[in-house]
Amino acid sequence: MPSFSINASKLLWTLLPFPLFMSLYLFSSGSIILINWTMFKLNSTSVTLPLILDPWGCLFSSVVLFISANVMFFASSYMKGDKFNQRFSNLVLLFVMSMNLLIFIPSLICLLLGWDGLGIVSFVLVIYYQNPKSLAAGMITALMNRVGDVMILLSIALLLNLGHWSIINIWNDPYMPLFTLLMMVAAMTKSAQIPFSSWLPAAMAAPTPVSALVHSSTLVTAGVFLIFRFHYYFSSIPFFNKTLLIIASLTMFMAGMAAIMECDMKKIIALSTLSQLGVMMTSLGLNLTSLAFFHLITHALFKALLFLTAGSMIHFHHHSQDLRFMGNLIYSSPLSISCLLIANLALCGSPFLAGFYSKDLIIEMSLFNPSNFIILFLFLFATALTASYTIRFILAVVWNSSNSLPFQYVKDTDSFMTTPMLLLTTGAIMAGSALNWLAFNTLEEPFLPPFLKLSPLLITIFGAVIAYYLTVTPISINLLTPLSHFFNSSMWFLQPTTSQGLIDQPLNFSHWFLKSIDHGWLELFGSQGSFSYISSSSSSLLNNSMNMITSQLSLFSLIFIIYFM
Repeated sequence: MPSFSINASKLLWTLLPFPLFMSLYLFSSGSIILINWTMFKLNSTSVTLPLILDPWGCLFSSVVLFISANVMFFASSYMKGDKFNQRFSNLVLLFVMSMNLLIFIPSLICLLLGWDGLGIVSFVLVIYYQNPKSLAAGMITALMNRVGDVMILLSIALLLNLGHWSIINIWNDPYMPLFTLLMMVAAMTKSAQIPFSSWLPAAMAAPTPVSALVHSSTLVTAGVFLIFRFHYYFSSIPFFNKTLLIIASLTMFMAGMAAIMECDMKKIIALSTLSQLGVMMTSLGLNLTSLAFFHLITHALFKALLFLTAGSMIHFHHHSQDLRFMGNLIYSSPLSISCLLIANLALCGSPFLAGFYSKDLIIEMSLFNPSNFIILFLFLFATALTASYTIRFILAVVWNSSNSLPFQYVKDTDSFMTTPMLLLTTGAIMAGSALNWLAFNTLEEPFLPPFLKLSPLLITIFGAVIAYYLTVTPISINLLTPLSHFFNSSMWFLQPTTSQGLIDQPLNFSHWFLKSIDHGWLELFGSQGSFSYISSSSSSLLNNSMNMITSQLSLFSLIFIIYFM
């Protein structure tokens, strides 16, 4: 009997051709289909559900379904001994459905179906293993995303001035700068930009197949896709591009610095996701909307592959995620390591892999357009950091001596794990060129001097060489103090300040309030104080009465004895 995960995978494979062929048709015809479904009418008011079928949305939906189908097929082996496999499969299907609702609904009030669905289901999936660590991570994820939900609700209230909630036609209004700010904060919470970045590594408490889905094509990309949908109007607001550019550049740089200091395999990949989200947001800030969406698609493919290969290695090492316990895996699992190397090379933007066609062009266009030097420096330095933590990752897994347990799996022959990896590897190799020829062939090609044209490749090689030198060569002088190491590994103190740091003073104040007011004055003048006063008064009164009665009885007894004697 096939597992529930395999049935879910078959369902997703069945649904995949519809958005794929629709996107090919819409790209070739250059058309957009709008469907307005009227659910009911009441006098002059009609309640409608609008749907938009555009080439970009259909392409993104097909990528989401392709990745989800492979992830569920992988999960059928990875989650084999799980008691609640049906619950897990249903939750992942709900997750995919929420993302598709977000893609195809252009009305802001109906878009909440997908937006809130992603938030709620992600919380349930992060706490799936039901332990204190998962609950803490799930609460951070849920509360950070609730900030974005509140911003969307306030935006809906502001759009009442326009008389509609459609994102297709928005015109100027005095409240539109505020609406733009609210939507930008909502997108930043979902895509984990500074200062809302701490929930992204914490969400690694979820099962690895969920991480592959969340960090490639669903939850974290929702904010980028929302900005992509609205960008035609947002770019007309003066502060939008500059603010987004500064925040995204800092996020990209911070994620690269944190990934170098990290030893948890899944957290390194999560921080690389954060860095690539910064690349997408930066390109949106530079008005490179098509390139941002192109990178969104290619990144989804190789990042899902990276998580699946990491999941198989975690499976090999008895669910240990520490890089320091791994090594020399090229002999025991050559297929998984080959897929891992291809995914990492695509992440670095190696020539003619998927990441090269989008990431290289974004860097070239940022060099071609007039940009701030500091932004350019952060962009290029973050690119070097990407190569650095990738090479460190590869060195630890492939060429390092094995530090794991003596008994571990020695072959990666499980077809349920290897088949999805091979399919996603094909996407990581061919998707960039195929999309460049079919869908994004109208992108502008910048004319640059040879040195600037080769700068993305040179910077990547420079970062890889520095990482190799620092990893392999022993360094006698410690360049990092404990404080600077903690500063970078805690994502510039974002993790302590946005979790315990935010609630420390309120908790201390509430504890003092509880002790002094609730357990103090209110108890003294309230029910407990009244009870203790009445009890003490009644006990003293009772004692006095009993003493009086006792003395009177004694007196009567003495008189009685004397009289009868």
